[in-house]
Formats: sequence, structure tokens, C-alpha cells
Amino acid sequence: MTRLAGNWQFLLMSQLLKGKFFLRPEIALGLGAQAADILNRTERNSRERRSIRLASVAPSGLVRSSLLFDEDDDEAEEETGSPYDGAPEGSVAIIPVKGNMLKYGTMCEYGTREIASFMRDAVAHKNIAAIVLDVDSGGGAVDAVAPLVDVIRMAKAAGKPVVASVDMACSAAYWVASESDYIVADNGISAEVGSIGVMMSLVNMKAYYEEKGITFHHIYSSESSEKNKPFQLAMEGKYELIREEELDPLARGFQQAVKANRAGKLNTQAKGILNGKTYFADEAQALGLIDRVGTGTTAVEIAIAKSHAKQFI
Repeated sequence: MTRLAGNWQFLLMSQLLKGKFFLRPEIALGLGAQAADILNRTERNSRERRSIRLASVAPSGLVRSSLLFDEDDDEAEEETGSPYDGAPEGSVAIIPVKGNMLKYGTMCEYGTREIASFMRDAVAHKNIAAIVLDVDSGGGAVDAVAPLVDVIRMAKAAGKPVVASVDMACSAAYWVASESDYIVADNGISAEVGSIGVMMSLVNMKAYYEEKGITFHHIYSSESSEKNKPFQLAMEGKYELIREEELDPLARGFQQAVKANRAGKLNTQAKGILNGKTYFADEAQALGLIDRVGTGTTAVEIAIAKSHAKQFI
């Protein structure tokens, strides 16, 4: 597994400081500490481990799970061919979608482009019959959604079911989960979904630097009167234009996608369901945000059943 070296800090800082987010607010606040940590440190001493697992059904009917790829395994980087070559026929690839979702990978975690690459390999491989998305995320950057949406649709078009197993699937993570064929809460205690909405955070450091004698000059061409206008007004505390031109269109697109993905299931009349409210598993099922409350293996069992059913259609 390879990753861009040297510029991951800049990609991450750029996303944190200027990006738009489908994200839970408490997680957004936590990103401030992450940004400060990156600014104050030159390297990371630890990384969150990520792995891809395979699942298959034994003759007894029990689900077997085995480690396919571990990012801390140096030998994995030297292997040739597909990592799915050793999987039994009819296996389910379990792909993690966890933590803050960003488009590009960092030293901290995979980006959604990398996750989508794992999924594309699974879709293309004859031994993989279905995919389970192991989702535990409060959301992330707007541009992190499209890579996963595209590959989920590719999997479904190829006849390989996609089932989402969720603990937390909020904001961007819920959009991704809603694209799947079936959504299962992996427990009835902490599982939480929803937060269908969009937010943006801006930090105005102008006063801080002006105290130090630094003067800011913004000079625009006479032909560029609309350039950066929503941003400049927002920095003055005037949010109407940035809300109207950037945030509201994204929010409406999010709502439309969820309504289309959960058509016939979602109770769109429930107060707040499309406006950012979150729900625990039982209520989420009653409102049609998810299909079932189960356990950690339920999604795999459903994925296997759906893949078998496809074979006889």
C-alpha cells in the first residue's frame, strides 16, 4: 500500500481550514485540535490501524471472518496481484469507513479515494460476491462523498450487493450508507444515524495579526466583482450569500440523494429528519433511515443471502 509522502499535512490542513463539511458539530470542534496538532508537530508517532477483512459462511452456517490486509504489515506493500486472490469463492469483503471522512489519505487514516480503490478491486474480483461497509463515522468533507458513491453504484450495477453495517453513520457517512442496498445498525445501544445537513466553519485571524502590525490588502480586477464575494462577506459576519450560494445547494442535494436512495422507506414527513436531526437505532428503523437493528455479523449474513439470491435471478 503506498501513500503520498511529504504533502499529506498540506492536504489535510487545506481541507480542515477551508473545506465544506457534512459533519456532526462536536466532531467539527475536534478537528480544531487536530489542525493545531499538525501545525505544532513535524511527524506522527502513531497511526490508527486500518484493515480490510473477508467473511465467508462455513458449512455449519457460522460466519467466518479473517484479516485480509493490515496497513502495518510491511510485507503487504510488496505483494503482487490482487489481495483478494486468496479469498474463497463467494466471500464478502468488509471495507472500513471510519473516522473523519476526507477525500485524500493522510498518515492518520485512509481517504475515501483509497477506500474506493479497495472496493473497486473487490467489485472486479470473481471471488468476492458482496461488500459490507463497516461504517463508524460522524461525517466529513463534502468532496469525500463522491468517490464512495460512485464505487457503490458500480458494485450494484455489477450485481454485487452492498450492505452497510453502521454504529455511527451521520452526515457524509449516512449519505454513503444510504447508497447501499440495505442498512443495518450493528447494535441497539450506541448506533446513531442521520444528521442530514451541511455546515461550514471559518476562522478570521485578521484582528490577531493586525495587533502585530500586519496589514491585509485584497486587490481584485475590475472584471472580478463577484470573485470570492460570499467568502469575503462571511468574514465580515454577513452569512446570507455564502448560505444561499454554497451551503443551501449542497444541503438540497444531500436531501434529494437520501430521498431517492431510501424511496418507499423513509418517512420524509418526520420533523427534522432531512434537516440535521440524529436518531438512535430503534427510532431510525421506525423512520426508515435504516432497515434493521442487528449485531456485528448481521450485515455479513444479509450480504451473503443477497448475493446467493442474485445467483438465482
